[in-house]
Amino acid sequence: MAGLLIVYHSRTGGSRQMAEAAAEAAREHGAVSLKPADRAGPDDLLAADGYLFCCPENLAAISGVMKDFFDRCYYPVLGRIEGRPYALMVCAGSDGENAVRQIARIATGWRLKAVQEPIIVCTHAQTPEAILAQKTIPEDQLARCREIGAALAAGLAMGVF
Repeated sequence: MAGLLIVYHSRTGGSRQMAEAAAEAAREHGAVSLKPADRAGPDDLLAADGYLFCCPENLAAISGVMKDFFDRCYYPVLGRIEGRPYALMVCAGSDGENAVRQIARIATGWRLKAVQEPIIVCTHAQTPEAILAQKTIPEDQLARCREIGAALAAGLAMGVF
């Protein structure tokens, strides 16, 4: 399937809501595959024309499940997806910048092309209870996710990227 592949991981629901919002808007412009990171693999990357990666930042790093996705897929697709567009979204408790840097470095290794500024949604979860609680992403932040999904899918459909 050609089109946009959205790979996400979410333990407390925030990143899932972000990815679903992006996918919902992207479907208006073309084919979209929304895959949890633990079920996505090299074949999914090879079949897509562009990517949106979405995960939480845990302990100042991308989530372990998302890291596992990149570990499993990195070498099997190396040299085979160069030049494809990507964007990323991070759900963070306070910062999110390190997760953005980590994914950007992986994308640089794959020679992907960043086509949108990263989105960081900050939940301000700072206590163990708040960090582990199910998240509800505010509508204004979900609107940002819809915009990035729509822009990526529209760009792919028009051949802009």
